Order: sequence, then structure tokens, then C-alpha cells
Amino acid sequence: MPPVFRFAPSPNGYLHLGHALSALMNADLARAAGGRLLLRIEDIDTSRCRPEFEAGIQEDLAWLGLTWEQPVRRQSEHFDSYREALARLDAMGLIYPSFESRAEIARLAEQREQRRRDPDGAPLYHGEAKSMSLAERARRMAAGEPYALRLDTAAALAQAGALAWAETGAGPGGETGSIAADPAAWGDVILARKDTLGSYHLAVVVDDAAQGVTDVVRGQDLFHATSVHRLLQNLLGLAVPRYHHHRLVLDAEGRKLSKSTRATGLRELGAQGLTAADIRRAVGLD
Repeated sequence: MPPVFRFAPSPNGYLHLGHALSALMNADLARAAGGRLLLRIEDIDTSRCRPEFEAGIQEDLAWLGLTWEQPVRRQSEHFDSYREALARLDAMGLIYPSFESRAEIARLAEQREQRRRDPDGAPLYHGEAKSMSLAERARRMAAGEPYALRLDTAAALAQAGALAWAETGAGPGGETGSIAADPAAWGDVILARKDTLGSYHLAVVVDDAAQGVTDVVRGQDLFHATSVHRLLQNLLGLAVPRYHHHRLVLDAEGRKLSKSTRATGLRELGAQGLTAADIRRAVGLD
């Protein structure tokens, strides 16, 4: 079977040079391996994703000279898949609801002088929800309180044991080869919220398995998240792809390009007269 690669942007803004590097690398590696290239639209956050951004993504990718298989998978069309995965984890006794806001979690961590943070820099969860009675959880959820469904990572690791993944790229510190996963560094990660049926972590492993993805090529900013993905793959009995984390495209101040910082979009660069070949050179590809 030929290898399967995928480019999976979120339609909450237009593509920039960082996206271009990832999309072009997926296309180049798929072509070199005689493999398939898929496009997945990660629009699970329906409050932020917009049809015009999805249309813009496909226009920009076509401008770069990329083609991909049809149909395009949209996360918003597969909520039942994420709901089923959550139900399986719940039946294993591995998820629980927490009711604190992000600000409350940060305040609790400060009060207890528990300053451990996850690899993304967020305070680890130290709330009381895990020890809350089933009746109290049910009462608060029935009352309509906002909540997040978290993975009981310690219990999950007790079932899964030691985990690793095959890295053909490199992590931020140059890590490559067989990488030992460390899901505990993330604490009890959020897998869903009251108004969102799946987090990035849950949806991405379900989607990759459903699409038969064999090679995940993405930026180094997601290197450490692979530990969580390996744990979920193990718990849900999903196939494990190879991973290739690539360098990031940085701005003049050394920061990762981001939609939130209004990085210059590919369509703006095209309007300035740049060609697809110019974009390849700009992101360091021959």
C-alpha cells in the first residue's frame, strides 16, 4: 500500500508561509514516496472557522501547485466519531469533567505554588474534579455549568505502559529516531468541552486513523503533543503513523508565524507579485 500523507489546516484565517512549508513538504514527500496526499479541514471549533477561509485555503494550495485527493475530510462532519471515542474512554473509566475556568486553574496553581506547566506553557490542572462524587458531577452538568472532559492521564498510563514513536524529522532539541513518549508532562489534558465534542488531541488521532494516514508531517511546535497522541492511539487501539516534525518559519523577532499575530498571508504575497516558485525559495525549499 502506498504511504498516505495529509495537510490539515484550520479555516480560522488565511494560510501564511509556515503553512506553505508544511503543505509543500507533505506534497514533496508524498511524491517522492509514490504516496497519496490528503487535505483535511480541521474545523472542529465551529465558532472560529469560516467557509471563506476554507475556500481561501484551497485557492492558495492550488496556487502553490498542489493537488490532493477528494473528498476533503471536514471535522465538523464527523462529530459522531469523536463522540464514540469519548464514550469508549469513558467506559474505561478514563475521563472526568472539570468545571474550573482557565483563570481559576491559573489562580489555584499560584495559590498552591504548583508552578509546573505543560510543554505549551499552560499551568497543569490541579483542581478537585477528579475526586468529585459521580452525583455531584452529574448535578453540575445537568445544571448547565460549563465543563471540560479531561483524560485521567495517570490511570491511562497505568493501562498503556511505556510508549514511543518513530521520528524521521527532529524535535526542537534535535531529537530523532525512536522517541520515548511522555504524556505525563501534559497532566490531565482536555479531550472535549461542553460545547465542543472533541479537542485537537482527540480529533487528530481519530481522523488520522480513519483516513489511513501513515506519515504525519507537521511543525516542531507539535512535537511534544505527539506524546498525548501516542497515549490516545494506544487506548483506542488505533494505528500508529510515522512522524516527521519540521523546522518552523519564524518572523524577524524569532517568533513562529501565526494567524493570531497577523502573519502576512500567501494571497497577500501573491498580490505583491510573488510566484509559487518564490514561495518555495522563501521557505527554504529548492
